[in-house]
Amino acid sequence: MFNKVFGRREQEDAVRGMNRLPPGQSLTQKFPVLHYGPTPNTDLATWDLRVFGAVEEEVVWDWEAFNKLPRTKLTLDIHCVTRWSKFDTDWEGVSLKTLVDEGFIKPKPEAKYVIQHCEVGYTTNTPLDLVLQDNFLLATHFDGKPLTLEHGWPLRGVIGAFPDRSEKKSAYLWKGGKWLRGLEFRADDQLGFWERAGYHNEADPWQEQRFSGGRWF
Repeated sequence: MFNKVFGRREQEDAVRGMNRLPPGQSLTQKFPVLHYGPTPNTDLATWDLRVFGAVEEEVVWDWEAFNKLPRTKLTLDIHCVTRWSKFDTDWEGVSLKTLVDEGFIKPKPEAKYVIQHCEVGYTTNTPLDLVLQDNFLLATHFDGKPLTLEHGWPLRGVIGAFPDRSEKKSAYLWKGGKWLRGLEFRADDQLGFWERAGYHNEADPWQEQRFSGGRWF
């Protein structure tokens, strides 16, 4: 990417000038593990993903059926609200947009939001038009390997930015829930775990929408 050896700050300034690094973020080569609560133990023999709410028909996939759905691979820049960013991350999984486009999921006309329900009662909320973009994925693999338990195995939502910034909108990484077990389509919004705790409801990294009410803590 660079023609000479730069220090970290110089690299970040150069990348920011290329419009890939949101304000207030720092690049990392690592993949920090951050989540609230315990890491759940999952038995794939009893695992399922439930799609419910404002849909024409409720859908439940077990692990075998889920892995027969159309597969998608994405390369994304991901941005965490805790101020780190990681570029060119490779993901594989199932595109929610594809599931809707191909009729596997049929939202009702009034559906405007999707609540991601995860293990141990964790939730995060997202506008429907955000998760129906190409830069949102129900991911099973990272960097060519199944997700590690700490990063959400066996299934997590992931949202990021394309290296060329061609997406219409993005969000901080917490808007993709780890250990995903349900997708609830709703006509009205419902704040998720971190949103109720004061995190910004929209979470646009380019606008530094970290916390609601302008709070920084």
